[in-house]
Amino acid sequence: MATAIDHLDWDDLKLFLIVVRCKSVTGAARELKVSHSTVSRRLARLEYTVGGALVERTRDGLLLTPAGLVTMRRAEEIENGVNALRSDVSNRDEVRGTVRLATMEGIATLYLSERLVELSSRYPDLDIELVTSPQTVRVARREADLFLSFFKPHGTALDSQMIGRFKTGLFASETYLERNGVPSQAADLREHRFVGYIEELVQLESVLWLEELVPAPTMAFSSNSMMSQMFAASAGAGIVALPEFARSLKLGLIPVLEELSGEREIWMSAHQDLAYLPRVRAVKQFVKALVRRDEQRLLGNAPWSR
Repeated sequence: MATAIDHLDWDDLKLFLIVVRCKSVTGAARELKVSHSTVSRRLARLEYTVGGALVERTRDGLLLTPAGLVTMRRAEEIENGVNALRSDVSNRDEVRGTVRLATMEGIATLYLSERLVELSSRYPDLDIELVTSPQTVRVARREADLFLSFFKPHGTALDSQMIGRFKTGLFASETYLERNGVPSQAADLREHRFVGYIEELVQLESVLWLEELVPAPTMAFSSNSMMSQMFAASAGAGIVALPEFARSLKLGLIPVLEELSGEREIWMSAHQDLAYLPRVRAVKQFVKALVRRDEQRLLGNAPWSR
């Protein structure tokens, strides 16, 4: 006797995965170039077929129900199988399609964005989406294909690898130092003002480089944006702690007490089922080679050039 699940439509499962990755029906409709009502109707049809609600609507977007999480995992297994079959029967490893690379604002804007142009030139059929996030991106939930982080993410079915390191240090504008004096030792920092993150808005402890170098700093300007901190410090607001790659913007910030420095690791993570795909592998290999090439700059042992 046939049941509703026997009439499951793969196209509805593909649509469901897009809804999950966009976190909204509206976003999925925009990506699929169909109406909102079409996506809602097909999602409702899939829920009827599966026999339960797959998503819950909240102010922050759609959340998966337990049934939705199971359905997503099974749909991804089918998707990965189709992708593997497509790759197996292809005459060549074509690097085409979309790869979403997620990372933090600073390294995305100051380091990756202009360098990824080379990758786009190399693979004209590759569409790179560079997403900035102040929090951990869950690759296992397909929020991104690749996640570049300053720590090793936790999770099952993750292919994670440390691909490099970078230095952090203190910087200030010439204007600020002329007005407030140049600190000659760590104790002098008690007399200075600082620029940094808004503590209660910090979601990743790996970006707390100021607190690592200066215990209990006196704050003059705080922002949840590293770019805003850089520009405020460049205008003379105070001393700021920055990663070494921030020097590439050449805002006139001068190193302060260079003996006070920190270090962070750079981790690249992908879902194990996606890591073999030609498009994901191409981006991963490019970023790894990029970080390896710039190793001395990232560690502050060579100057930045543009």
